[in-house]
Amino acid sequence: MAIDTHTTTTTTTTTTTAGSGAASPAPANDRLTGRAKLVLFVLCAAQFMVALDFSVLNVALPALGKDLGLSRSALQWAVTAFALPSGGFLLLFGRIADLYGRKKLFLIGLTLFGAASLLATLAWDPASFLAGRALQGLGAAVIVPTGMSLLTTTFPEGPLRDKAIGISGTLLSLGFTIGMVLGGVMTDTLGWRSTMALLAVTAVIVLALAPGLLPESRTPDRPRLDVPGAVTVTGGLLALIYSLSTAAQRGFGGVDVWGTLLAGLALLVAFAVAESKTPAPLVSLPMLKRRTIAWGNFAGLVTFAMMSTVIFVLTLYLQETLGLSSFRTGLVFGVQGVASALAGSYAPKVIGRFGARRTLVGSLLGQGLLTAALLAVGAESGALVATVAVSVASMFHLGAIISYGLTVTSGVPDEEQGLATGLVTTTQQVGLTIGIPLLGVLATTQASLFDGVRTVLAIDAAIVLAAAALVGLGLGGRTKKA
Repeated sequence: MAIDTHTTTTTTTTTTTAGSGAASPAPANDRLTGRAKLVLFVLCAAQFMVALDFSVLNVALPALGKDLGLSRSALQWAVTAFALPSGGFLLLFGRIADLYGRKKLFLIGLTLFGAASLLATLAWDPASFLAGRALQGLGAAVIVPTGMSLLTTTFPEGPLRDKAIGISGTLLSLGFTIGMVLGGVMTDTLGWRSTMALLAVTAVIVLALAPGLLPESRTPDRPRLDVPGAVTVTGGLLALIYSLSTAAQRGFGGVDVWGTLLAGLALLVAFAVAESKTPAPLVSLPMLKRRTIAWGNFAGLVTFAMMSTVIFVLTLYLQETLGLSSFRTGLVFGVQGVASALAGSYAPKVIGRFGARRTLVGSLLGQGLLTAALLAVGAESGALVATVAVSVASMFHLGAIISYGLTVTSGVPDEEQGLATGLVTTTQQVGLTIGIPLLGVLATTQASLFDGVRTVLAIDAAIVLAAAALVGLGLGGRTKKA
């Protein structure tokens, strides 16, 4: 089943149904029909729901801990239990969806996510709650790559895909930001369980709309699943995320932290070896050799990891250094969310004029410079500077999100879209997971929180600016708008 994504009567459509991986060429008209808008709404709502889950619970953690009897040191597992499976299983489920049907896996993921959210809402003890969070993460690991694959195979490459990915990227960023604001409001008025109930209701709504709207798609042939690759990459990502998440709470001094970190790296090396020997790899090494895919994903990893770190340390700075309330802190990030939405509406036009690659480099450069501008905040004042700088930095960050997604997926045939988008979404999830453990711990372990925040911001800005230079060199000096 394919959808007509245009408003003219002479259009051709993108068909990626079972047994056909070919895509018809995209016509010049870039307007969406009502049905295409509904399809885009369903896919973006699912991505927004997952992004919301990353942050909506953060403000509610103290209340949750008191209610369920979780100690402060154990509260990290409310986040880690979700992050482990959501980051670790992305590539595996992205490839399974390529082989057995993206729509089918998408619906399974929504069902699992909704049921898990209900379990977390009704949790009666720490074990039941953490089980719900882990199952939420597993559902997210299915939803994110299949949703992105359905988006890129449904909307043909060109203005339509640019617009669709732009809207999706905007909602991804907004979901993370809105979750921080909404979580505090809902916890204060309805209790922490309402944050999980919201996710369950959202999953039910999307699940009700998706079956009749989404086209089924898969690769035309069915090669055998790369089991060695699936085991090593999943194990490697799980170990890596666990070690970094644990380090965020206890530092890098523990034997278990270094043990799992080394085990994760060893498994990822084994994964690379396995992929070079199998005829149907989970990740095509020749694909990783493409400059657009390698450097695009590197840029995505940096922009997600570093921006999530900025938000984390600014939350500490605004509340603990300046003494702002949770509500006023939420307003700061509310302004940031509005700025991100504006950037998302203009980003496709910028990309259309300058190309995804140049937009990507420029966006990283802007994000780095505005992060550096945050160093102007003071120990007694700086809320206005923080609001303006983080909002503009987020606009560049949104441009980087959209342009890196387009850079990675442009020119990739439909039968490999699951592989490409699996890399994109794995980059997103891993980036959101590793930034805070790698840098955020520096802010919380120094004697002065303010000094720690400034140290993190300086390092963060330097990393993003260095990445902008490397990505610019890596993608080459082409002027082609791609």
